[in-house]
Formats: sequence, structure tokens, C-alpha cells
Amino acid sequence: MVLKLSMKIIIHRYVHLKELLESLGALFIASIIAIPILTIFYMALSSEKNIWPHLSSTVLPGYIITTLIVLSGVGVITLIIGIGLAWVITVYDFPMRRTLEWLCLIPLAMPTYIIAYTYGEIFDYPGFLQSALRFIFGWQSSKDYWFPNIYSTGGVIFVMSFVLYPYIYLTSRAAFLRQSMTLIEVSNTLGYSLSSSFFRVALPMARPAIIIGLILVMMESMNEFAAFEYYGVNTLSVGVYVTWLEKNNLSGAAQIAIFMLIFIFLLMLIERKLRNKRSFVQKNNNTIATNRYKLTGIRAYMLLIICLLPIMIGFIFPSIVLIDFIIQRYYEIDIIKYITLVFNSIYLSSFAAILTLIISIYLVNVSFSSNNFIIKLSIGISRLGYALPGVVLALGIIVPMITFDNFLKSLLGDFFGITTGLIISGTAIGVLYAYIVRFLTIAYGTIESGFSTLNPDLGDAARVLGRSRLETLVGIQLPIIKPALIAAVLLVFVDSMKELPATLLLRPFNFDTLATHVYTYASLSALEDAALPALTIVAVGIIPIIVINRVLMSSTKS
Repeated sequence: MVLKLSMKIIIHRYVHLKELLESLGALFIASIIAIPILTIFYMALSSEKNIWPHLSSTVLPGYIITTLIVLSGVGVITLIIGIGLAWVITVYDFPMRRTLEWLCLIPLAMPTYIIAYTYGEIFDYPGFLQSALRFIFGWQSSKDYWFPNIYSTGGVIFVMSFVLYPYIYLTSRAAFLRQSMTLIEVSNTLGYSLSSSFFRVALPMARPAIIIGLILVMMESMNEFAAFEYYGVNTLSVGVYVTWLEKNNLSGAAQIAIFMLIFIFLLMLIERKLRNKRSFVQKNNNTIATNRYKLTGIRAYMLLIICLLPIMIGFIFPSIVLIDFIIQRYYEIDIIKYITLVFNSIYLSSFAAILTLIISIYLVNVSFSSNNFIIKLSIGISRLGYALPGVVLALGIIVPMITFDNFLKSLLGDFFGITTGLIISGTAIGVLYAYIVRFLTIAYGTIESGFSTLNPDLGDAARVLGRSRLETLVGIQLPIIKPALIAAVLLVFVDSMKELPATLLLRPFNFDTLATHVYTYASLSALEDAALPALTIVAVGIIPIIVINRVLMSSTKS
């Protein structure tokens, strides 16, 4: 009896100790993610120089207004394109429809800053379009005709919209694919046309999913920096960069960054509420997708051309510009430098993907095995990183790193007499830290979806057969969700290769990646010298497009 009681006490204490260690591990990860956010608020609120009045009376209103104009413009255009494409491809059957299902996603492979640079080349005065118009109509100078200025707020709205619309296309198409055809048929019997049924039935049912896509578009727009700077559009992200690096005012940059964080956190709250009531799902095999309206003749080909237009603008035309530059300047390509850029990008992105994968597996595993409040809260905090724009994230990382370096320098000097410089700051550690903080949410969400498909009794059965929890995870659960693990690694890897602001601001001295190399040369109006690195980023970006399309199709099969 005493032995049994002792065993129960030991087991009880072991369970509590295990839960405590898991809580501490999750809390540690959450604190690492939270450091940049807390740093921004601390710098903004504790500055000795109170420059709030100066900011509010000078640049801040302009930054806010311009940001809101850009977000509104991009939001409206992406809604029209994304919803329109999703509805047409879901409801109608016409030539190349199956190919268009994934082609409509391909502009996601084109980083916003690259499409901005390429359209600058296309629409500029010496560019292809204006040169062709002058040749055709015999115009001699810009005084002979009017042409829209691409380097403007309207220009940046245009280029960003045709890269970001796939977010809304993805979410709205997924919602349309799950809707029941019965409701459309009932609407038709009541005298409504298919277009009326779309506005009165299908669109309201898909609204939560569409708004989630719109929020993703806005968050990506807030994260953009290079396209705004290149087009001379002063948004909040440009304001943070200029105030920090050009005016050498860290506290002022932090105060501008707070407005970005507040806006993004509001978007996250809206998105979380919508996820709890994502859409009106119909449990019916008679879906819209299985009852498509077949189009033939000129109507079918007109619809095909309309669907191809966003793909041409968002991917084909910019790719042609890059390929043309490569062909023109292929003999000037520095192969050694290009290989170095590729290696640096792969090196950073691979490390980030692997570390993010390990952290995500740990968080998902403890989340599924525990209802501890601390663990749930810690995981919630850990997923905030994706909301941080790259410029803000870099600002929130560089200050703690320098502080930690100074602490180490003082500690080693006082106790051991060792003189050191900056140990961590200015190294690849800062860049890796930024990638992990920013993309942990992507990996976590992908792996969580894989874990959710596992039989909940699987772990218990394995432990009855004598396997430890770690052996069950490594030997049974992870092999089963291997596709989700691969998808998580690929998504983080590609997003890390494309990430520009954090890489640009945190990279080591004389260390370039494909993204920073493209930015450097494009800023000097020499995109042709960076065409091959730019096209490499685009080519690598196609990989997750294939993954995303497969996931979408497999999740919507009836």
C-alpha cells in the first residue's frame, strides 16, 4: 500500500515537473518573440526627447494618410480581381480553366519590390512602353503627350495589387468550392440570375473568408518598404526607415512604428474573430464546383483573356523584363558573385527553416498534449511575429542585440580582463532571429493542420506499447505528417529568401543576399545588373505556389 502510494506521488510529481518544463519552454520562446515588440514600445515611451509633438505636426499625418490611401486602393483592387477570378474559375467551365486554377496564384512568386522595379523600367520615359509610343506616333519629347507617372501613389497601388490579389483569390475560392449548388438553384427558381445569386447568396456566405484574405493583403502591404521607397511614396514603413537611418533618431522611428503595430494588431483581432466563424459551410456533395456552367464560343475565350490579364500583369510581363535584361547583359554576369549570393541566401534561409521547424514542432506538440493556460498564452504570443513588418522587426531586434553585446563586453572586461567588440550585432544571428520571429506563424499553422489530422488515441496507444512521448513523436507522428513538415520548411525557406527589409537592416557588413543585391542595384537604377538574382528569387518562389495549390485542392475534394 505504501509502495503504491509512493509510486502515485512520484508519477504525480513527474507529470507536474514535465508540465512545468513544457510551460517554461513555451514561455521562453514567447519571450524571445515578444522582445522586439516590447523594445519598440519601451524606446517610444521612455525617450528623453519627447518628439511626439514634432512628429504629429510634421511628417506623421502624411505617413498615416498615405498609408491608408495605399491600403484602401490595394484593398479595393485586390478584392475585385481576387473574388472575380475565384468565382469565374469555380462556377464556369471554359478552355484552360484547370491550368488557370494554379496560374492565378503565380504572382505570389513575384516579390512586391521586384515587380515595382520592373514596372519602373516598363513605364519610365526611356522604357519600352513610352519609347514604343514615341516611335509609333512620332512624338519627340514628353511635352508632346501625356503619360501616367508610375512613380506615384497610384503606381504603387497598381503594382502591389497585381501581386497581392492571390491572397483573396485563395480564401474566396476555398469558400466558393465548399458552397452548395442547391442554394444557387433555389435562387434561380426565385427569378435571380447567376450574377444576382452571386451577390445575394454566394458572396455573403464567403464574406468571412474574403475578409481574412483582405487582412493578409493589408498586412503584406504594411510590411512592404522597398517598393514605396523606390516610387517615392512616404508610408509609415518608409518613415521608420528614414527616421532611423537617415535622421539617426531611434526613438522617433519607434514612435512611428507604434502606429504600424497598433493598426496591425487591430487587423489581427478582426482576423481572429472571423476565424471563429469562418464561413457558412454546407454539408452537401452537390457543390458549385461539381456543377459548373459550360461556356463555348467567343464568351469562353473572352473569359479566358480576362482571367489571363492579371497573370500577365502580375507575373508574365515582369518576368519578360528580367529575362530580356539577362539576355542583353549575359556576358557581364559575374558567376562567382552570383554563386556567392545564392549560397548566402540558401545558407540563411535553410538555417531559418530548420530552426523554425524544430520550434514549431515543439510548440504544436505541447499545445496538443496540454491545456495549460501558460502554454496556450505563450503560443499565442509566439504567433505575433508574422504581424511585425520587416522594418519594425529590425528596429526591435538591433537595440536588444547591441545592449546584450555591451553587457557581455562589460562582463568579460570586468571579471576576466578580456576586451571584445560586438559579438552578436552585425552577424547573421540577427538575420536568423528576424526570420524565425517573422515566419514562425507560417510553420506553426502548417504543422498544426497536420497534427489535427492525427488520431488522438495514437499517442496513448504508442505509450501503452512502451514508447516514450519523444519516441512516439519522432517515430510515429512526424512520419505521418511528413507532407505538412515539408510544406512548412518550403514556405519558410522561400519567404526567408524573399524577405528584404529585415535582411537589409540586420545583415553583416559586406554580406549580400539575392534580395539585398537586387535592392542595391535597383536603387541605383541599374536593375539590369541584378536581373539574374531577381529572376532566381522569382523562380524559387514558384515552389510554394505548387504546394499551396495542392493543399487547396486536396482540402476541397468532395
